[in-house]
Amino acid sequence: IEFNQGRSVSRILVRNGFIAAGVMNIVGVLLFSRLFTNTFINEADPVVMSNFGLVMIAVWGLAYLGAAFIDANVKWLAAAFAVEKLVYVVVWITWLSNNNLAALFEKDLFAGVFYSIHGLNDLVFMLFFAWVCFSQSGAKEYPRKASSRQR
Repeated sequence: IEFNQGRSVSRILVRNGFIAAGVMNIVGVLLFSRLFTNTFINEADPVVMSNFGLVMIAVWGLAYLGAAFIDANVKWLAAAFAVEKLVYVVVWITWLSNNNLAALFEKDLFAGVFYSIHGLNDLVFMLFFAWVCFSQSGAKEYPRKASSRQR
């Protein structure tokens, strides 16, 4: 895949994928945590999904949004994002194997839905970030835009 020839379909896909990842993190956390007031999410996993943990998930979302607008090879940034998502997938699988999802649904629908889907979401974006990393293996940097300061 050639990333340095203007706005190729691949570059648009990469940009939109990073934007989608960012939006999913930020909106997902704000929605399911009910703006950080849903204590059932915190109680179900007080280490990873404390309000601090939820804020950090939103911060990762900001990082994805920022990466969407980098006009350079993002191979290693995407690799870091893939590893980060892998960690959340492993945490999610571990949580599911040690907890009762049905009981959480009985306590709170939003918390139940959150714990049902967050790992799948992370898995999808982990695969996306890995694809970006591997597809940019031979990519060159994007040409820099000429600024008004350059002569």
